[in-house]
Amino acid sequence: MDEAVLEETRLDDSKKYDIVVKMLEDRGVTLKEIAELTLFLQKDYVPELSIKTCIEHVERVVMKREVQNAILTGLELDILTEKGHISEPLRSMLMDDWGLYGIDEVLALAIVNVYGSIGFTNFGYVDKLKPGIIKKLDDAGKSKDVCNTFLDDIVGAIAAAAASSIAHRYA
Repeated sequence: MDEAVLEETRLDDSKKYDIVVKMLEDRGVTLKEIAELTLFLQKDYVPELSIKTCIEHVERVVMKREVQNAILTGLELDILTEKGHISEPLRSMLMDDWGLYGIDEVLALAIVNVYGSIGFTNFGYVDKLKPGIIKKLDDAGKSKDVCNTFLDDIVGAIAAAAASSIAHRYA
């Protein structure tokens, strides 16, 4: 690829941030809903914590390049699966959110890891409990025409990473 063309295709992190936020919204998720999960995770440890602070930490997580890349990859796989552009047997595994697939959690761990090991426990907790928007996404993913295999884990991972960011700041 010619260097000029390559340079035109590269986006800075703030432009990718806008794209990622729009993609999340198009899939039915707002940063505020992710912040509500973050508040759920941290309210017992930081009693004065506000939704505004949680939103700021969610935004900080989503601004990170490696997080943006994981989000873009996972959402694109969900979208391609819905459109039938993923071959079998992977398509069926993704459409059914097959429990033994696990790559969706592996991708989410790339997000969780940006603020250290505390994110792993936060992620495991919300992945198992499925509070708030995660339950909504998980339920919607049971539809025959919706694939949220990566989305629900990405949302949980962003919330867990933001909770970790808050824990590092307020601990």
